[in-house]
Amino acid sequence: MPVTLLIPSALRSFTDRQATVRVEANTVGEALAALTDTYPDIRRHLYDDGNALRPFVNLYLGETNIKNTGGTATPLKDGDEVALVPSIAGGRGICGPAPDSRRVMPAPPAAEGTGG
Repeated sequence: MPVTLLIPSALRSFTDRQATVRVEANTVGEALAALTDTYPDIRRHLYDDGNALRPFVNLYLGETNIKNTGGTATPLKDGDEVALVPSIAGGRGICGPAPDSRRVMPAPPAAEGTGG
């Protein structure tokens, strides 16, 4: 049955810039398999070397994370939409240390005649 995968902008370079990809699938796992068969370069961003879904990849059927509904075995019905939502990490990383949030910035000087 046809279902639609909603591709986030961060992964569209791997789907020929497609924001949506329609596939034939009965489960979320089958939908991902169809996606990676059509666009093999996206696979490394979804699965680890052990063929497990990467922990930072979240998949939503409607508003429900499939981690709460059976994972990739979650059944799909005709016309369903599955959104791929990669987690965004923060904090320290390759861009350097996180800014010191304890630093207090001085208030700008009051304009003359404003009384403050």
